[in-house]
Amino acid sequence: ALGRSRLPKLVWDIDRQLADIGNQFSFLLQVTPINSAAAWTDFAASKYRTPPIFNYRPLPADPLLLKRQVNNVPTEKVVDTTLAHVFRQTQDELDRMLTMLGDVGTPRFLPGSLQVFGRVEPALLQLAEQMLKIPKTKAPDDDDSPSISAAQFAKRASSEIRAYRKQFPAFAAKAELREDMYSGLMVSAGHLLIGRETTIPAGRVEALLAHEVGTHLVTFYNGQAQRMRLLSTGLSGYDSMQEGLAVLSEYLVGGLTQARLRMLAARVVAVHMMSADAPFAETWQRLVDEFGLERRSAWTITMRVYRGGGLTKDAVYLRGLVEILDYLKGGGEIEPLFIGKLALEHVPVVRELVYREVLLAPPLTPHYMTHPLAAERLRLAHAGLTVLDLFPE
Repeated sequence: ALGRSRLPKLVWDIDRQLADIGNQFSFLLQVTPINSAAAWTDFAASKYRTPPIFNYRPLPADPLLLKRQVNNVPTEKVVDTTLAHVFRQTQDELDRMLTMLGDVGTPRFLPGSLQVFGRVEPALLQLAEQMLKIPKTKAPDDDDSPSISAAQFAKRASSEIRAYRKQFPAFAAKAELREDMYSGLMVSAGHLLIGRETTIPAGRVEALLAHEVGTHLVTFYNGQAQRMRLLSTGLSGYDSMQEGLAVLSEYLVGGLTQARLRMLAARVVAVHMMSADAPFAETWQRLVDEFGLERRSAWTITMRVYRGGGLTKDAVYLRGLVEILDYLKGGGEIEPLFIGKLALEHVPVVRELVYREVLLAPPLTPHYMTHPLAAERLRLAHAGLTVLDLFPE
């Protein structure tokens, strides 16, 4: 039975408490090494044999104190069945992630990661290995494209952000060049962080803007526009759907290259090997020797997977892409996914809360939905597109 549209103050108090705790730490920033460039130099100097030693940022808050706050949130008092389930899921995930932050750099980190992000399923591993065995095409790809610098990409991203701000003034995102990040892109606390030495292939710029700004930032600020603040910080298990949607956005603008698909597949293989206790150097070596990845690219993938003590999150990109293609093939609509950061299992919950007028229509629609290629490619997705169909012939 549907609940009422006017919810008691307790519901909003609990939502606010959980969101406030989630906003006190940036999980990915905390588990990302700050010495990746120096670690690569040492790894190469050892002739790719000695596993790297990673250093991390100081924690902004004591995980134990935050865990106490999480477990003191009285989610058991929520009588609305739908919201009680959502709150308890999020409370449990926050507790587990805070435990992981306290275990960064120790053998205890990996078991926590397996609880939060899961392990690689046999079918996903089989798909990843199949993708990596597809011969490389001669078509221009990431490696053959001229690149732009971190500063140039920040300028492009800032322009995209301003366009969204015209539609929704509360879109307060910034594109920040970070000296404490060597390379890479990351969305944290509603801002786009760009490593100082990042280079972006020119042919991938539009795809990455769709991924980082059009998906991660748009869903963050759409979530902030709702009274339910957890849609901005993220409901339990949102990573898979969020990354799947972001990768799909790359396809919708014509920027999902073979090299990018191979990278997503390589991440899955690396997560599987790490979870099976393979040494760092063995995983790196397999990516280079068996699958033909460039040494530095293989390093980045392996570093991301072994950071913190073993992070299985990088399998969610390919898993999420498979899930969202299955969802669209089954008749699912893409629009409800823009309302905030949620898992696919929460789509019925969102529909219910919209029907009950607890949630409102999101103020922003990603720009990539109006791209000239998007409508036809969405039609193909609804018709049964698979991941293997995304590879060029």
